[in-house]
Amino acid sequence: MLIVVAALIQSQGKLLVCQRQRESNFELMWEFPGGKKRADETLEQALARELSEELAVAAKIGPEVHRTQHRYAEMDDPIEIVFFAASAAPADMRNLVFERIEWREPKTLPGLNFLPADRELIEKLATGEIWLPHAD
Repeated sequence: MLIVVAALIQSQGKLLVCQRQRESNFELMWEFPGGKKRADETLEQALARELSEELAVAAKIGPEVHRTQHRYAEMDDPIEIVFFAASAAPADMRNLVFERIEWREPKTLPGLNFLPADRELIEKLATGEIWLPHAD
């Protein structure tokens, strides 16, 4: 099973969401920043590395918020995604790999075309079933 980590970064009541690049796998779909865990990393180390690579930011990784498994027809192995609350200064972020990044209120997230593996969490965030702890 492939392990993926993702960050729920909030600022002023909004969450950071990222749109995958054109001509990439799952092009122009929305996701939270993060990526694949390497064998020699903890989940938190993997997420900190991914946020540095994707947003050029040193983030503080907070508690785990949600965990789910999904199987994509396009992929050989199922994935497990672990979502963490994280904090980073919005002014320090630079978009290095995404088509676009946006700050969105949780209730507006279902209006974006998110990756299928994220949709259960999106619904819970939008309805307030899941509240994000501060990563500080």
